[in-house]
Amino acid sequence: MTTSYRGRFAPSPTGPLHFGSLMAAVGSYLQARSQGGQWFVRIEDLDPPREVPGAADDILRTLEAFGFEWDGEVMYQSRRHAAYEAALEKLRRDGTLYACACTRREIADSSVNGIEGPVYPGTCRGGLQPGRNARAWRVRVDGAVVEFDDLLQGRQRSALATDIGDFVVKRADGFFAYQLAVVVDDAEAGITEVVRGADLLHSTPRQIHLQRLLGLPTPRYLHLPVVLNEQGEKLSKQTYAAPVDRANPLPALCWALELLGQLPPSPLHDGGLEDFWRWAMQNWSVAAVQRKSDVALGE
Repeated sequence: MTTSYRGRFAPSPTGPLHFGSLMAAVGSYLQARSQGGQWFVRIEDLDPPREVPGAADDILRTLEAFGFEWDGEVMYQSRRHAAYEAALEKLRRDGTLYACACTRREIADSSVNGIEGPVYPGTCRGGLQPGRNARAWRVRVDGAVVEFDDLLQGRQRSALATDIGDFVVKRADGFFAYQLAVVVDDAEAGITEVVRGADLLHSTPRQIHLQRLLGLPTPRYLHLPVVLNEQGEKLSKQTYAAPVDRANPLPALCWALELLGQLPPSPLHDGGLEDFWRWAMQNWSVAAVQRKSDVALGE
């Protein structure tokens, strides 16, 4: 059975694939394949200062070693600057984009806090002050209120002006912001459902706002619990999460399934990758995934 479902996995090449990213990959892969859909891989190499040379190829080799099979060619954000610039130009023509000269310190000193830190106070909305140069480019949120239903986390609502404020779409260092690139790339790939970690749940209203401004379709969203280490921190490169073992993939795959609420039978732990994926695709159930934002690695 094939369907029009199109999902994706989009790692950043800041180091080897760790268990937290593996669990997100497993969830997105099974959500696509269990419905006869397609699954794509995008390398989000948009932030060179944070990237590790060779990490992108290493991640792809790891996915292959774990039995993932993606559709089409891998998309690299580093090759898509023209598409992002075209999106910026549309925002500029429509009057929703403006230059910002503020430093982080200035914003922090004149802001109230929202859901992810200081809310931009709109200092440069009316134009740059004399003698100030543009550092970044922001998009207006005005009175936008975004509501959406997350398949796992439930109904979500964000008043962008008070939660986030006008947000950056091109950074002071000249790089395109994550929010803009993701929206443009998901539309280009025809993604119908975004399955990713719940740490990105608060990014979704900004992305939906950009989709509306750019006239792009809004996919469905499913935010999986992220994995926490023994210190209660999200597994990440920043918290020194260990890479998964390419030579022995089944233990990590079975553990990821269990943390996602699935119950793989004991023989699956000692079988082959083909048996694992066959069982996982046939038995995948979103309803079994815990409806929370995080799970402990040892649960």
